[in-house]
Amino acid sequence: MRYLTDRKRAAGMGSAKSGTHHFWEMKVSSAALLLLVPLFVFTFGPMLGEPHEAVVAYYSRPFPAIVAALTLSVGFMHFKSGAQVLIEDYVHGLAQKILIIGVICLSYAAAATGLFAIARIAL
Repeated sequence: MRYLTDRKRAAGMGSAKSGTHHFWEMKVSSAALLLLVPLFVFTFGPMLGEPHEAVVAYYSRPFPAIVAALTLSVGFMHFKSGAQVLIEDYVHGLAQKILIIGVICLSYAAAATGLFAIARIAL
């Protein structure tokens, strides 16, 4: 076995078949967050310390509500992909499947809760 090249050792073992999808999903969501997070900070920052009525009036406008909704949804999908890759790398067996299902459910539930809250304020 020690005379085999790296290519010969890997031949026939197959591929994971999902690595490219995760890679591009993370890259695209990272690029989106690179634009969305500063926009969110600049739209959310002026409302810190303001009374409830002022915040509701501010987020009733389309631009701040859309920026907040996009940041929440893209951020939680980025979290889902990153946590799933992390679990796939370090946890094995039944615990891996349970944790992946839990992380996916958690990220979708948190994103849905955040989007519901923004929609409730904006509408």
